[in-house]
Amino acid sequence: MWVYTVLLMLFSFWIVYSASSNLSNVYGKSSPLFFGIKHFIHVAIGLVIIYVTHRFNPKYFSHISRLAMPVMVFLLLYTLMRGTTIAGANASRWIYVPGLGSVQPSTIAFVFLMMFTARFLGKNDLKNLTFSAALKSFWIWVFAIVGLVLPANLSTAVLIFSMVILMTLIAGYPLLQLFKVFGIGLLGLILLILVLKAFPNKFSNRLDTWQSRIETFIQPPPEDSERIDDKQYQITQAKIAIAKGGLFGFRPGKSVQKNFLPQSVSDFIFAIIVEEYSLTGALIILFVYLLLGLRMFFVAKKTENTYFKLLVLAVGLPIIMQALSNMAVAVGLFPVTGQPLPLLSSGGTAIWMSSFAIGIILSVSRYTEMKQRGELEEFITE
Repeated sequence: MWVYTVLLMLFSFWIVYSASSNLSNVYGKSSPLFFGIKHFIHVAIGLVIIYVTHRFNPKYFSHISRLAMPVMVFLLLYTLMRGTTIAGANASRWIYVPGLGSVQPSTIAFVFLMMFTARFLGKNDLKNLTFSAALKSFWIWVFAIVGLVLPANLSTAVLIFSMVILMTLIAGYPLLQLFKVFGIGLLGLILLILVLKAFPNKFSNRLDTWQSRIETFIQPPPEDSERIDDKQYQITQAKIAIAKGGLFGFRPGKSVQKNFLPQSVSDFIFAIIVEEYSLTGALIILFVYLLLGLRMFFVAKKTENTYFKLLVLAVGLPIIMQALSNMAVAVGLFPVTGQPLPLLSSGGTAIWMSSFAIGIILSVSRYTEMKQRGELEEFITE
């Protein structure tokens, strides 16, 4: 896992540096080197996070996740009310933190909620757990976080809820109770839609945005249509980049579409990878992610602790799902979601939280191996 993670991070520095030329013009910077150095700092901090996290005893992540839930709800609520705008994007996604810059709380909440999910599923007798008890101790936190993310970021909210449901299915959660959860979630979604319709100016008219993205994906407008929006423009430019890449690619640093693709270093960085490194390079990146996911399953299978198994899958599967989602959007299989390519796309919060998740998995792996050798006293938190 160390090898695959470091390889992705090292490659990310070069591809972000290469793809950031359009950002130099947008933000008035003289050279992509500014963004390359910035990304290098983010990656370096991410490696430190992995190392420090993997040194901790994984049993403490259970306590951390429980304490983090009210903090995450407060952070998301604050962001929804007082968020800042990034490059004209929805203001309810970011907050400014002195010394760190713009931070996306939904990304942080995602990881901590998955840790909390593993805690709940691993610490309770699911067969004998009543729905009311589960609702008070677990589902109320899921609904709170998903509900606070949803108005500003539909794709992330859907991904969070989907991953929570996937983990409950893996753990053997009663299906009857899951149907009740879906019922409550559906009622909450209907209520939110009614609120958005009643107060369209309060949430940047997000309902129209969701509808537009779905309609554009199902039935794209003609190229000469006046109905083409910025998302459709990005999809078109991404497809052009992929078509130009073909079987041989433009060679590293020679991308042309990076000058026309607004999110070339984040949401659509996979398209630039295909353009510069060809279909072969893209398949290699996909293969590395699959290998990373395979190593996660090996770590989960190796440990005998049920909570640790679920913890590895809870924080690891979202990384692979986000990667596949990002690639699917770039090639036109999914509507635009705004999900980054983990460990490759630029963005401090996303890199750091992916690093934190990788560190947790490595912590479980280290714990398992040291337990087998009788060396647990060497954990710094023991």
